[in-house]
Amino acid sequence: MGYNTSMQKATFADIPADKHGLISKRTATLDGVEVTQVTFDIGAKWSNDLKGYAGTDDCVLPHVALVTAGTLAVEMSDGESEEFSAGDVMLLPPGHDAWSVGDVACTFVEFSRGNDYYAGGSAE
Repeated sequence: MGYNTSMQKATFADIPADKHGLISKRTATLDGVEVTQVTFDIGAKWSNDLKGYAGTDDCVLPHVALVTAGTLAVEMSDGESEEFSAGDVMLLPPGHDAWSVGDVACTFVEFSRGNDYYAGGSAE
């Protein structure tokens, strides 16, 4: 596999936010790898803020991410649930709802390469 021999840099603050209700994201693409900063503001919930935009009952994308601030609660369509807080690394399969917990916005940074979110499988 070939690698780009040049360093690359992006700054999230320089990337316009894609905002849906109380959820926003900024995506940088470096040599085909997407790095996305996602923020669930206080009171944000996927099923309230993104369900209409996505057109699905739950989030159908997988996520591999590092939580950098706050806490995110996640409930899978089968009822399994977990909370992820700053410093936690999370892997979420498709079929979930998520919301911010408490009085601090939750921010996480996720990494993907095209649809290859799990570096060995595809998202769809």
